[in-house]
Amino acid sequence: MQNKSSSTRDEILRLLKFKKRLTVIELANELGITEMAVRRHLNTLERDLYIQSTLVRQAIGRPIHVYQLSAKGEELFPRNYKSVTLEFLEDIHKMGGQEMIHQLFQNRLDRLTKRYDDRLKNKTFEEKIKELASIQNENGYMAEIEQKDDDVFYINEFNCPISEVAEHYEQACACELQLFKDVLKTDVTACSCLAKGDDYCRYEVKKPSENRKK
Repeated sequence: MQNKSSSTRDEILRLLKFKKRLTVIELANELGITEMAVRRHLNTLERDLYIQSTLVRQAIGRPIHVYQLSAKGEELFPRNYKSVTLEFLEDIHKMGGQEMIHQLFQNRLDRLTKRYDDRLKNKTFEEKIKELASIQNENGYMAEIEQKDDDVFYINEFNCPISEVAEHYEQACACELQLFKDVLKTDVTACSCLAKGDDYCRYEVKKPSENRKK
């Protein structure tokens, strides 16, 4: 069960979703609580990056802060991206067949490879694998690095933002595996996969032979 503070913060988020921009006074009137209590909740939400404020000057009196949802706050509300993406892929498949689906994922692979290469260039292998995990985390994969020994690492991903796509189109997983191989320039093996019912995605990464200890 949510505590009162959590439910009040949820209500503030809901009000900002409906009314877009509100002041402290307006929120206090809507919620039936004091302005001081509203400010306390707003401070927490702004600290956690769910809302943002703008200082608005008035014709008379001091400037006031107006609050609205941030991009992160907007993501708290239901979206239908996954089903729409699947519907688009199904339509493309019907119109262009398997070859067009393959080309779509190849285009994505090329685009991501270039983007990741820009982040990984001029780094050691150990720095590259850490940066790769960082990029994956920025994209919502909840990735962590596990080191088996000097020459073998594992990338574990506990969330897959494209899992529903991957369940229908195996090219999605193949694309990610190839991406890791290309940007790390070494052997990478997929050991487990969320889309196939495993607990998490796990990739074994072997350090390039030229970087191994003699």
